[in-house]
Amino acid sequence: MKILFVLIIALLSSCTGIPEGVTAIEGFEINRYLGTWYEVARLDHRFERGLENISATYSLRDDGGVNVLNKGWDTKEGEWREALGKAYFVEQPDQGRLKVSFFGPFYGGYNIIELDKKDYAYSMVVGPDRSYFWILSRTQQLPEATLQALIKQAKALGFSTDQLIFATPKSVKE
Repeated sequence: MKILFVLIIALLSSCTGIPEGVTAIEGFEINRYLGTWYEVARLDHRFERGLENISATYSLRDDGGVNVLNKGWDTKEGEWREALGKAYFVEQPDQGRLKVSFFGPFYGGYNIIELDKKDYAYSMVVGPDRSYFWILSRTQQLPEATLQALIKQAKALGFSTDQLIFATPKSVKE
């Protein structure tokens, strides 16, 4: 029984990790990150399949955590889908490492590995392994040069950038 308990704890904590060789940003300011972010690119996952116009809105919780409201247009059903979750810092609050949950006690890693620290205009977020990856922006499109620089950085870190799904057009006039 003790071994099973240890295995369950190890499994749950490994879901909040960060991929090997990848580091979360330092100097993070949650109050500047709050508000709505739009998905520009992602790796495929079942929980987002069939959705377009995906956004995430972050707000402070009374318990010191962060509310996470994910929203996307279900193209098959012709209606908006929403999921409300909660997030908490994994370590110190000035590091871009959070754990997020949309179902009860199960948390997944939310690791901000790149962030426009001047304007908080874009970010790159990864999960506990290299199969979870998003490029987010305060606007629904990024300038092509910015997008390509982020993709190049992600590829150098070992993410499968050739499998990215672009939620908005790749090319945007700067």
